[in-house]
Amino acid sequence: MDFGTKLIHNGNEIDKNTGALSVPIYQTSTFHQEDIDNPPEFEYARSGNPTRKALESTMAILENGDRGFAFSSGMAAVSSILAMFKSGDHIIVGEDVYGGTYRVTSKLFINFGLKVSFVNTTDLKNVVNSIEADTKAIFLETPSNPLLKITDLKGAIKIAKEKNILVVVDNTFLSPYIQRPLDLGPDIVWHSATKFLGGHSDVVAGIVVTAREDLSKRLAFVQNTFGAILGPQDSWLLLRGIKTLKVRLDYQCASAEKVARWLSESPYVSEVYYPGLLKHEGRDIHFGQASKGGAVLSFKAKDVSTAKKFMSQVKLAAVAVSLGGVETIVSYPVKMSHATVAKEEREKLGITDELIRISVGLEDTEDLISDFGRAFK
Repeated sequence: MDFGTKLIHNGNEIDKNTGALSVPIYQTSTFHQEDIDNPPEFEYARSGNPTRKALESTMAILENGDRGFAFSSGMAAVSSILAMFKSGDHIIVGEDVYGGTYRVTSKLFINFGLKVSFVNTTDLKNVVNSIEADTKAIFLETPSNPLLKITDLKGAIKIAKEKNILVVVDNTFLSPYIQRPLDLGPDIVWHSATKFLGGHSDVVAGIVVTAREDLSKRLAFVQNTFGAILGPQDSWLLLRGIKTLKVRLDYQCASAEKVARWLSESPYVSEVYYPGLLKHEGRDIHFGQASKGGAVLSFKAKDVSTAKKFMSQVKLAAVAVSLGGVETIVSYPVKMSHATVAKEEREKLGITDELIRISVGLEDTEDLISDFGRAFK
């Protein structure tokens, strides 16, 4: 089956008990056991729930992985991955990852003895030079948030495999429709499912898919023990949202490219960051591992005053954190997604006060462009 069909028909779309075309919301905390000597599949909802299982199984199929895991947020997902490691382990993290990933690695898990090095993974020499004797994993994000920097997944994976190091990839920006990292050989892929997988700005969730059974067992232990699981209603909302992933992203990606090209010609803009543009650094690498440019782009206004005026004047876009919804969302990274990153570090990465990130929604593209033009003026 092609991907769009697989979104609808993957073996988890029909309730096996009633034939319902929507998996029911099993709103229960525990399950009756007929035979205590032979426990059933579902005993207690933290350990497993039929609605959550349908979601987890769906995501494992879509990412071509061994097993899926659903968590209460994207941060719960990445924190649960980090909980697989022990004190003294060293991990390499892309220097321009999502601010929440930066925060949890640099300010929380270091308190438990995890060692972290932040490197520019767009140059794989930096990855090689950062590997230590106790390096256990490389955390990658491509395209990165918010400057859409591209990392060569195949190259990074080759380096890691030679050293028996795990590779973890954040696939939030593109989803399994546009990019399936596990097909290239990494070990774990994760998502803030709040974004494109949910797609409607109405659920907070995280997804992890593992490539191998041994990793699945390790993460299953963490999920059950740590307990940051996704509830059945939110699992159902994700299952519903996933069904329209392809049609949403087909439109959003096409619209994002038009917006990016228009911004590139605007006198109010000094730089546009979007993998679909011919001049975008790493574009060829990106399209060697992904099928579209994505629905997220960033730009730098000609000055800080223009950036702030634009944010205050747009009408057809929400000014908010998050991305991936049906509505266009404009964000101000220095005050939102990367507010916890030190100012000096942000500026070193290029995340300056002129930078604005746009997640393009389902509005008519010409209406968006007209509104953006009015906001600039």
